[in-house]
Amino acid sequence: MSIPNSGDDIIFNLERIYVKDVSFEAPNTPHSFLEKTPPEVSIQMGIEHAQVSEPEYLFEAALSITVTAAFQGKTVFLAEAKQAGLFRIRGVPAEEMPKVLEITCPSILLPFVRETINSLVERGGFPQLLINPINFEALHQQKHEAEPVQH
Repeated sequence: MSIPNSGDDIIFNLERIYVKDVSFEAPNTPHSFLEKTPPEVSIQMGIEHAQVSEPEYLFEAALSITVTAAFQGKTVFLAEAKQAGLFRIRGVPAEEMPKVLEITCPSILLPFVRETINSLVERGGFPQLLINPINFEALHQQKHEAEPVQH
């Protein structure tokens, strides 16, 4: 996929999507299945990115999701997945690269990590877990508003 523009100097290609890390724990099964009240679910997310190969314009972006379900202080399940992508990005101005790596790339990875997490939870014997859409643009803006201004 290439980003269209007035010239053909910007390239944005998705080279590969892969699971970098995955983990699932259900330490209190089968007792967790006997509870009638649904557990409290919390979701944490993280974004990492780095240039992999400068001459080939390759960047890795990774989206991590950790889901913890607990009932009365006991862990029902813990599901973690780090979904990564290898992106070829060239011609994007340096000041715009953080937006591409922290908004565009995670937006592409989100459906894949959602499926990975949901599959882990269902294979663990629990009901389907739907992760709500994430506004990466708003998160990026909040992150940069919170950073101290340097003079």
